[in-house]
Amino acid sequence: WELKNRLPRVTNREKVMLVYKLTGENDRTFNNTQWGEGIEHAANGQGDLCGPGWIHVYSDPFLAILLNPIHANFSNPNLWEADADIGGNDHGLKLGATRCKTLRRLPLPGITLEQRIHFGILCALEVYHEESFVKWARNWLTGENRTEAAAGAAVWAAWAAAETAAETVARAAARAAWAVA
Repeated sequence: WELKNRLPRVTNREKVMLVYKLTGENDRTFNNTQWGEGIEHAANGQGDLCGPGWIHVYSDPFLAILLNPIHANFSNPNLWEADADIGGNDHGLKLGATRCKTLRRLPLPGITLEQRIHFGILCALEVYHEESFVKWARNWLTGENRTEAAAGAAVWAAWAAAETAAETVARAAARAAWAVA
């Protein structure tokens, strides 16, 4: 619950001066844009947040690292502190900048496997509300029951619910429990 409570609430068209940018180990992004200390780029703010009209940044360095696998998926990322004008927001997961200047490279924050699991369970709870899964998730998050048997039961309950509920969401919840098991 700690990470969820510390994430800033950023609304569309709000300027945020301090953000975080991920690059590959050669300080380039997938569109081959070069970044480094004092380098600034601009975008027109048009189109989809993942499109060429935006520069992709994060509000928090931990969020940048936790979401790297589903966003950029850099195998050896570099994390930059940056100054940016924010004009787009994907529900707080990523931000779209129309101007971004990388200021300095930061050490990657250490995130344990337990913290990654915690984050994954919180994400699943945002979209999947089946009673037995919620009970298992809350027990895991509080440390009350982290047994393999409990996680296994949550996997099968979520998987079975996929036959009648929103299949994608239920299967994602099942995968989260399976990863813990």
